[in-house]
Amino acid sequence: MNREQAVLQAVQAYDNGALLAALTRRVAYATESEVPEQAPAQHAYLNEDLIPLLTELGFSCEVHANPAGVDLPILVARRVEAAGLPTVLMYGHGDVVRGNAAKWEAGRDPWRLQVEGDRWYGRGTADNKGQHTINLEAMRQVIAARDGKLGFNTTWLIETGEEAGSPGLAAFCEAQRDALAADVFIASDGPRLNAERPTLFMGSRGAVNFELKLRAR
Repeated sequence: MNREQAVLQAVQAYDNGALLAALTRRVAYATESEVPEQAPAQHAYLNEDLIPLLTELGFSCEVHANPAGVDLPILVARRVEAAGLPTVLMYGHGDVVRGNAAKWEAGRDPWRLQVEGDRWYGRGTADNKGQHTINLEAMRQVIAARDGKLGFNTTWLIETGEEAGSPGLAAFCEAQRDALAADVFIASDGPRLNAERPTLFMGSRGAVNFELKLRAR
């Protein structure tokens, strides 16, 4: 099957409702990393939802404890088609900011995906469950369309503490340097400049938080 046919197969996941069903299921997990009491939801998101899918797609999965000592687990999933093939490292985060259910409009629930016209509402639909759900579903469809082959090896890194500042992530990546080695890194977590077309940032990004006090006159 050629590239165009494989891409068409992935696009059909949107048309036939497969993407909506997967994202609906994932939005229902209240994975608020800023709320320590929601740690069980983080583990459930990885163990009940992502790992079964990744295992079905031929990945070996391992959930690691966070080296920062917080209960925000990190998932590493690896799929090796053949030695010598290039490796793609993909990143996503399963946690979300606080649900703040009381601040949503009447009739809406942060943990229930709702479709209104061409808009999908639900906590995590834009950051970051929507992004890694799209990537996972596209990968699933392409694997099916190409007789089980992607043509490259794949490693998935899914953390559950990004919205809390990614505690332990740098230390984890340093310790797992060899296991996470890759030829290409794709992180689908960032702003979109135009709703009509995807935005690609061909480089890394970071942030510096600081307080500014101004005493006038």
